Order: sequence, then structure tokens, then C-alpha cells
Amino acid sequence: MNYEEIFILGWNLNLMMFVLNFFLAIRAISSKSKDQLAQENLYLADLKEEFDKYYPYRKYETMVTYLIPFTAFFRMTYRIVEMVSFLNRNENTTMVDFMIYKYQSDIELAKNKLN
Repeated sequence: MNYEEIFILGWNLNLMMFVLNFFLAIRAISSKSKDQLAQENLYLADLKEEFDKYYPYRKYETMVTYLIPFTAFFRMTYRIVEMVSFLNRNENTTMVDFMIYKYQSDIELAKNKLN
């Protein structure tokens, strides 16, 4: 296998993870009512705003991971395993609960690093 084939395989795996991530998001959105989505969106927007204070370049970091072969694949695989274990450990939770948990834990981690 030459380098070109390895890079193509890596980008295909990244693309597969992007599609899987998109599918999971659509599935989570379609299971909620419009009012529930609006409430969750307001709460997540506040958390994201605070998160962006501590990690201002995270958006660019995510975009770059999809350009580097295999990086998004490994990153998303880790996140999916983390999400599944969170959902299994905590009964009656949703993907939004996991997102809230991740935002809060990452914000706390950043605050602790600053102190």
C-alpha cells in the first residue's frame, strides 16, 4: 500500500465519521418536539458561548482534523465510545445530556487549568 492509498483510506474514514456524526445529530433532532429543541438550544448556546471563551480555536481544530487522514476517525470514535458509555451508565439520558456534560466538564477543566 503506497502513501496515496493510505491517505485516501484515511480521508474516507474521516468522511464516514462525518456522515455518522451527521446521522446521529439528525436522529437526535427528529426525536424531539420543536419546543424541546428550542429550550435545549438556548441552554446549549449559553454553554457554547462560555466554552468558546476558553477554547476560541476549537472550531478550526475540528475542521483541520477532517483534513488530516485518520484524525477525525480516531477522534470521533473516541467521542462515540465516550457517549455510549455515558448513556449506558446514566439511565434515561439523551445525546443532549451528554453534550451538556461534555461542555460543563471541558469548561471546568479549563477553569482549573487557569487557577
